[in-house]
Amino acid sequence: MDEATVLYEARGAVALVTLNRPQALNSFTRRMHADFKEALERVNGDASIRALVLTGAGRGFCAGADLSEFDFAPGPDLVKRADPGPLIEAAFNPMTRRLMDLRVPTIAAVNGVAAGAGASIAMACDLAVAATGASFVQAFSKIGLIPDAGGSWLLIKKLGLARAMGCAMLGDKVSAKDAKEWGMIWDVAPEGEDCVQAALKLAERLAVLPTKALVATRRLLRAAASNELDAQLDLERKTQSALGATHDYIEGVSAFLEKRPPQFKGE
Repeated sequence: MDEATVLYEARGAVALVTLNRPQALNSFTRRMHADFKEALERVNGDASIRALVLTGAGRGFCAGADLSEFDFAPGPDLVKRADPGPLIEAAFNPMTRRLMDLRVPTIAAVNGVAAGAGASIAMACDLAVAATGASFVQAFSKIGLIPDAGGSWLLIKKLGLARAMGCAMLGDKVSAKDAKEWGMIWDVAPEGEDCVQAALKLAERLAVLPTKALVATRRLLRAAASNELDAQLDLERKTQSALGATHDYIEGVSAFLEKRPPQFKGE
């Protein structure tokens, strides 16, 4: 039986999902897309899971699409067979939407190179912690393509136009240190500390917080980039009202008034 391309481990309230094709820098095959979808659906279906850590096996985080799965054999219909559009529509776009809409906070533990769509996946997580030796590469211009899996949107949101343009056009490696300084990621693990362990520590902090409020915060902050102030104020009011009906809101305020630690349930 073939080894699983995606590994899933529940560590208390934290799900650790590992992309598991180390021999190919965890580049995505069609099977791996299916396995990753199954792992994310498992998170969504398990109320005991309150945060997700996503990492890669071996020396890389993810190298994007496995180009060996594209049909470049000489012959009729080469352009049609090599077209990346259908795979993006069927696999990468749904993956990005699924990851960014997950019902729990997400943290990427970028243990090595994150290239192409792999960099997009890391940016699509709510937070990202990189190993000191990790790097981020927009490899698309080297093969005549453009950033995908949400990369063009995420680069602008995180870096601004000037840096996004440089990353996307030049395709140079961005070090973990620069990625943090530029706002591409949240943090770099201290020298000598495993970035997965650093990410798990963050996830454990998030896992005891009010999950619905964290996910609502994610949506609200993303919306702010395109909303005018009036629209954002209305959205804040609507979101606060919805959260006001949750267990964790009642528990949080009650605990504050009673001067005790809150016991959030993610409900």
